[in-house]
Parts: sequence; structure tokens; C-alpha cells
Amino acid sequence: MRNSQQLFSFSEMSTISISATLAGLCLLLLSPTICSSSKILVVPLDGSHWLNMEVILKELHSRGHDITVLRSPQSWYIPKNSSIYTSIDVLMLEERDRDYYNKLVQDTMQCRRYPTFIRSFCNRHVITSMFTQGHDVLARSAASMFDNTVFMKKLQDAKFDLMLTDPGLTTGVLLGGYLKLPMVFNARWINSGDGHFTIAPSPVSYVPVSVSELTDQMDFVERTKNMLHYIQAVVEQYFIINPSYSELFKRHFPPGTDLLSLQHSADIWLLRADFVFEFPRPTMPNVVYIGGFQCKEAKPLPADLEAFVQSSGEHGVVIMSVGTLVSALSEEVTEAIAAAFAQLPQKVIWRFEGEKPSSLGNNTLVVKWLPQKDLLGHPKTRAFVAHGGTNGVYEAIYHGVPVLGLPLFFDQFDNLFRLKARGAAQMVEPQSLTKENFLEALTDVIETPSYRENIKRLSKLHRDRPVSPMDTAIFWIEYVIRNKGAAHLKSAGFSLPWYSYFCLDVVAFILALTGTFIWAFVFMCRILCCRRSRRKTKAE
Repeated sequence: MRNSQQLFSFSEMSTISISATLAGLCLLLLSPTICSSSKILVVPLDGSHWLNMEVILKELHSRGHDITVLRSPQSWYIPKNSSIYTSIDVLMLEERDRDYYNKLVQDTMQCRRYPTFIRSFCNRHVITSMFTQGHDVLARSAASMFDNTVFMKKLQDAKFDLMLTDPGLTTGVLLGGYLKLPMVFNARWINSGDGHFTIAPSPVSYVPVSVSELTDQMDFVERTKNMLHYIQAVVEQYFIINPSYSELFKRHFPPGTDLLSLQHSADIWLLRADFVFEFPRPTMPNVVYIGGFQCKEAKPLPADLEAFVQSSGEHGVVIMSVGTLVSALSEEVTEAIAAAFAQLPQKVIWRFEGEKPSSLGNNTLVVKWLPQKDLLGHPKTRAFVAHGGTNGVYEAIYHGVPVLGLPLFFDQFDNLFRLKARGAAQMVEPQSLTKENFLEALTDVIETPSYRENIKRLSKLHRDRPVSPMDTAIFWIEYVIRNKGAAHLKSAGFSLPWYSYFCLDVVAFILALTGTFIWAFVFMCRILCCRRSRRKTKAE
């Protein structure tokens, strides 16, 4: 009886202990410091950048956060009404129609006709011309916001816990600095190039500058080219971009504030990059890599599309999508592509808008929209013809599909060049595209095993990580909210003047000290020699 009582007591104590543990876990999980609803102000960038931001916002909304999005009334992608956020319409950047971007593409294609060494500088000049206009508009729109006392008071009274922004658009950086909010950047490109060059040390001896189309293995001529690109980027930052905001900073910010200092003040940089794709380089403690965070496992295709894919038999299918700027390809180019597709044994699914090419074959299905992620994840997909945007490149890596690139502008040349350097892609530039060279390149990508083997290896490396990129992004966003910033991760180097950062003052001091010592030593030697010479003269 006594033993049974002891046994009962032990069992009862175990139950109580387990209950207490579970209760403790529940309290921990429900603790307001971990998952309470926070107020997040979001300033996104339109276009494909919004697609990235929206993925994060959906996850934040599912975790109970209250989200407010600032958008342009003429936005292409960002809807005014949404179930996951409240929107506020503000003038941020004049929306451009497709003709504007088509002209940029045509200007870039003209640059590609120059010799290899020169054309990347021409590409950067085209981008700089766009920046010159864009930053003036952004500065004026930010000034109009800051001058609107009713609007600014509304934002201040909302007591936001965080600014989440894409720094490719400076509005969020300026507004976050003005409101003194902790800031998290959802970044890839910023101002004049790769975000790394703003936040991390970037030795140009082995870190290729944006748009340079170089690898981390450079000879003397390539390092010279890389250095010239770096100087060009610095000149753009300090003499084209920064002056656009000088009046704004004088009127609304403390003395000494500039665009770079506000960018450096960000607590966390969620960088849409992965070193499976990027070249190894120095980084910083507050840079978190989330490349490919938007990628997901493939879902079943719609019945009609699945039937088309299955009809390809053992040959499989080729997917083609060049983003939203499909009209940028000339009629001559689209006719050549269509004629090349018609000679493939594979079936082709082509996202295309406009009048269908006359040379279109029976094996090609033209659609205005396609489920790109689901098609890339289909076992019958053999190749992906793409323009080389960051989203498409990471989706190709995630699903292990080799790429034939048709770069149009911006970072697309660099993206495809990196993939080509990994042996997972080929490139055909639109301005020199013919039916013959396009068909030859595509056939090479499909039939040469090394392309698929290399992209599969990249896919395996990309997926082999302890925590998913999305979970990593959400953790660090909530980390900044919980801790009201992450100042302990910021480098003190950004507060130093340039001569102190490079220790030029120390070098000058050491050189002066050494020069003084040498001068004193020579002076003493001369005095001693003169005295000795005088003594000899007297003795004689």
C-alpha cells in the first residue's frame, strides 16, 4: 500500500512537472517580447522588387504584425487595397510607362555593340542618366512629405516600431531617418550599385564592381577596369546622387547628415544574395543573407498546362520568360527566337505579349502569364530562357534548371555572367541574336550534361542550410523590433572621417616622426663630422 502510494505520488509529481513545463513553454511562446503585434512602416520599391517585399509582408502579417505601406498612386504592382496591410498614397517617384524602359533597353543594346572593355562603362552611363533624373524627383517628393506637417504628425503619432524598406528607393531611408525609427533594409541594389559596396569593405583587387562583368579572378587589365568602375561609382555617389539631397538635409536633418550616413545607420541589411551565386567577399555583422527566400517547392500545374507538358514525352519542355518588359525585344528578335523554337524536339512554353510571331512552331505554347516557379520545379523542364533578373536566377538555382540568358539591362548582365562563370548558363545578347546562334546556344544548354550537373550542384548547396532564408529574414526583423535596434552590430568605421578610416593621419604621423628622426640623425652626424674635421685641421 505504501509502495503504491509512493508510486502514485511519483506519478502525480511527474504529471505536475510536465504540466508546469508545458505551461512554461506556453508562456514563453506567448510572451509579448517574442511575438506581440508590432507596427511596421514599409516603403517598398515597385516592380519585381515589390514581389520580394510582398512575400515578407505576408509572413509578417501571419505573425500578427500591423503593417502600413506607403505606395505611389500610379503604382504598377502595389495594390491600394489589401488584406495584409493598410496603404497610404504618397508621391514618391514618377511612374514610367513601358516606352521609357524600352528606350533604356535600346540604349543598353547600343552600348553592347562597343568593344568589351568599353561597353560596361557605357552601360553604367545609361543607368547614371536614369539616376540623375530619379534622385531629383525623390528628393522633391521627400521634401513635400516633410513639409506636410499634418502627414508627418500622423506618422509620428502612429508610433511605428520599425521601418522596413528597399533602399533602392531613398524615400524609406530618408523617412526612417527623419522619424528616428529602427531600420531594416530588404536590399540588393542601392544607389549606384551592389549594396555590399555601401555597407562592407570591398577590395577592388578581387571584388568585382557592379556592371563590370568580372569575376573574382582578375588579371592586371581586369583589375584596372574594376578600379575604373569603382572610381566611376564613387564619382556618381558624391557628385551626382548626394547633391540632389543637399538642400533637403539642410532643412530637415541635423548638420553632417547625408544619404550615406542614413544608409549606414540601418540596423540590419537583409541582402538578397547567397554565396552559392555571389563571389566570396568581406561582409559585416549586420548583413544577413536571404538569397532565394521567395523560392518555394513546385505546386501541381493546371490540368491543361500539365497535359501540354506531358505531351512533350522524353524530350521535355523549355520555359521562356523575360519579365514585364517583353515588348523591349524587337520583332526581328522575336521572329528569330520563334523560328529557333520551332526546330526543337522539346515543347516550349513562352510568356509573350503582343502579336504572335509568324514563325511560331506547333511545339510552342504562347501565354500571357505562366506559373514560373511551378514550371521550373517540374521534372520535365529542360531549360529556362530568361532575362537574368535576380528572382528568376535564384528560382532557376533553387529548382536546378540550366539557363539561357537574354540580358536586357541593369544587373542582368552581371547575374547571368556569374551563372555562366559557374558553368550553369549560356548567354546570347539580343542585339546580336540570330536564329542560328540562339538555337545553337539553347541546344548546347539542353544537351550538354555539364550545365544541368552544375546547376544541380548549386541547387544542392543553396538548399543545404540550417534555417530557411525566409525564417532567417523574419527572425532578424523581429529581433530588431524586440531589441529596439541592433546598434551593437554596427561598425564604428562609418563614423570616422575618410582619412582616419584609411589611417592616413597615422601614416602621416609615422612618416613625419621617421623623417624627423632621420633628419636629426643626419644633423648630428654632420655636427660630429665637422668637429672631427676641425680637430684634424688644428692638429696639422
